[in-house]
Amino acid sequence: MIVLYCFWWYLCGIFKSFFRYHCLSSSLSLSLYKWHRGNMKNALVLGADALTRWVDWDDRNTCILFGDGAGAMVLTTEEEEEGDDEVENGSEKSNDLAGFGVLGFAAHSDGDGYDELKCIYRGEPKSITTPGEGTIVHDGSYDLMTMNGRKIYSFATREVPTVITEALEQAEITVDQVDWLLLHQANIRIMEVVADRLGIPMEKVITNLYKYGNTSAASIPLALDEAVRSGKVKKGDVIACAGFGAGLSWGAAILKWG
Repeated sequence: MIVLYCFWWYLCGIFKSFFRYHCLSSSLSLSLYKWHRGNMKNALVLGADALTRWVDWDDRNTCILFGDGAGAMVLTTEEEEEGDDEVENGSEKSNDLAGFGVLGFAAHSDGDGYDELKCIYRGEPKSITTPGEGTIVHDGSYDLMTMNGRKIYSFATREVPTVITEALEQAEITVDQVDWLLLHQANIRIMEVVADRLGIPMEKVITNLYKYGNTSAASIPLALDEAVRSGKVKKGDVIACAGFGAGLSWGAAILKWG
């Protein structure tokens, strides 16, 4: 499902691995980069999902929600130069947060909730002709994805504000210093509730859900790319990102765009 998303081990300055956290993957990737930051110079964060291959097209409650997508980000360890302030619209943008990149993170998982959102492995037996009675092997595949929408909504609106608060505390900043809130693009109502509980106005919420649907691991990098290209996100902006999904798993990362 996810071609390459998070990175545990590093090789030639880039660390890499495979995750199946789906919607959480972007936030977890950034968190791991923060964790390993002292050991590397560059990291490529790539998220891709093709969920239309795994939805149940006879279940109209879920199949219409998902889309396919891919996004990428390059993270580089660089110290912010002293006096490097942004001047926009005649006003100086405060640069009192040290350095660009990942300022703080938090992540959690709870395996007891796996049944609420899943795409279970399915192995099909296959007989291979070999000397004697033959050999049985298995072709690997997955069942169709299933989701308990009510449970996921309740889980997300409960846990996401908390994990963002934890990441802000690690970054030693307050929610008032956040310029943008960027959540996994799953449900606009979830975004509204999370923003409200954090005290962040919807004008500061980045969303493109209405364009692409829920693209799982790709949703945060896709939305961030559009926000940067449009000029909405500018150098020095602080972005609170959070993802949630299969596992159940959830996490947040606080970025300063550079």
